[in-house]
Amino acid sequence: MANLLADPDSGLTPAQLAARHGLRVAGQRPSLGRYSGQLWHYRHFISAYAHAKLTASFSNARLGQLWQVLTPLTNAAVYYLIFGLVLEQDRGMNNFIAYLTTGLFIFNFTQTSVQQGTQAISGSLGLIRALHFPRACLPLAITATQFQQLLGSMVVLLGIVVATGEPITLMWLMLVPAVLLQTVFNAGLTMAVARLGAKATDLKQVMPFILRTWMYSSGVLYSVTLFSENLPGWATAIVQYNPMLVYIELARIALLEDTHLLNDSLPLTWLIAVGWSLLAGLGGYLYFWRGEQEYGRG
Repeated sequence: MANLLADPDSGLTPAQLAARHGLRVAGQRPSLGRYSGQLWHYRHFISAYAHAKLTASFSNARLGQLWQVLTPLTNAAVYYLIFGLVLEQDRGMNNFIAYLTTGLFIFNFTQTSVQQGTQAISGSLGLIRALHFPRACLPLAITATQFQQLLGSMVVLLGIVVATGEPITLMWLMLVPAVLLQTVFNAGLTMAVARLGAKATDLKQVMPFILRTWMYSSGVLYSVTLFSENLPGWATAIVQYNPMLVYIELARIALLEDTHLLNDSLPLTWLIAVGWSLLAGLGGYLYFWRGEQEYGRG
């Protein structure tokens, strides 16, 4: 009797003891609010990690970070040679070079984020098992890295646009919200494929084919008028909701004078862009958070 009075924990189950002393299951998923607070606390880590990844990615190249500009430029030159000169897909456009380059730079932002996102968890198991931090930091750092690369590419893109005869107008300011919406879209999509890639490691092998198909269906390499000319009305109506087509069209409308929207409605295009940003951003975040306790196990 004296021992029971002296020890208030006697007679309690292990679960009751843990609750009494504030213990939690190791690796337990935190609440959404707590998780979001942790991510905000680690915002400086995300920024520093993204900058380190960007620097390391070009550390062994002789030209260094200049490749983040040379790579999309080289791709643009190859695609212009094939689609502009050989296949004559300019369709009478006054500035096919700027039209093509804008599509490539904008699509590459999403393409690279998603491609690297498939290995955000599976490629960082050592870091995940060694340190405790919100795992969403990893796909968010990938998005931040690609955003930094995009900013450098945008300087080159604007130079191409001016050099090919486009005037500098106030419409250029529209590029800022368009890219920010795309960044939120990318972040959500990257988090979604990060969780999928953690479960199915073969996803990184399949993803290039998916992204290539997405590129060809987004009007990157040719005029979007081909969709309305060659597809039935219901198919064209579906294509106009393709998120990458929407973000590319907004960038082209901002920078180029002689370009047209597939749906001929700028407000509708903005509405679709905002919708995809919210759907992918929030949906990808919630999907990733629900798998937080799974990452790095087994």
